[in-house]
Amino acid sequence: MTDRRQLLLDAAVRVLGTRGTRQLTHRAVDAEAGLPEGSASNRFRTREALVAGVFERLVEVETAAWQRLAVDLAPGDVDGFTRVLGRLIRRFTDEERVVTLARYALFVESAVRPELRPAIEAGRARLAEWGVPLLAGLGSTDPPAHFRALLALVDGLFGNQLAAPDDHFDPETAVAALLRGFRNG
Repeated sequence: MTDRRQLLLDAAVRVLGTRGTRQLTHRAVDAEAGLPEGSASNRFRTREALVAGVFERLVEVETAAWQRLAVDLAPGDVDGFTRVLGRLIRRFTDEERVVTLARYALFVESAVRPELRPAIEAGRARLAEWGVPLLAGLGSTDPPAHFRALLALVDGLFGNQLAAPDDHFDPETAVAALLRGFRNG
């Protein structure tokens, strides 16, 4: 990805994560990026192209975070996975919360704009490429189904913490319980 493209998409993520989908305009992205007016529209001719680029960027950011998670783990280390995933969840509900809010904004928009759903599915498929084997290595009896359940749990934890922040947020307890269930059937 070119530096200018990434700069524009990161600005678009910030616009979405701080102001919502209605405020995602080429002009708002230009202002957020600190670039001359017309920069975003030159790179992304339509709002749909901009939204598609944002989906792609969000998948890149989140996939990189999940992949860093996998690097820190010894094969089969369920406790280590639980700790590292807990840190990741905290990061995306704290210092990276704008990324998570942007993703949720696009998820909500996809509920009324079905043409956006293939991008979401493509992102999930990219995550599953390494996540399913990771869960198999952790003892999952049905890695594809369990990966979908893990994503659902993580999304639920994100949503709850973003909507009603809890100073005693403990994602590890929920992750550990889910992983125990994966190994028992």
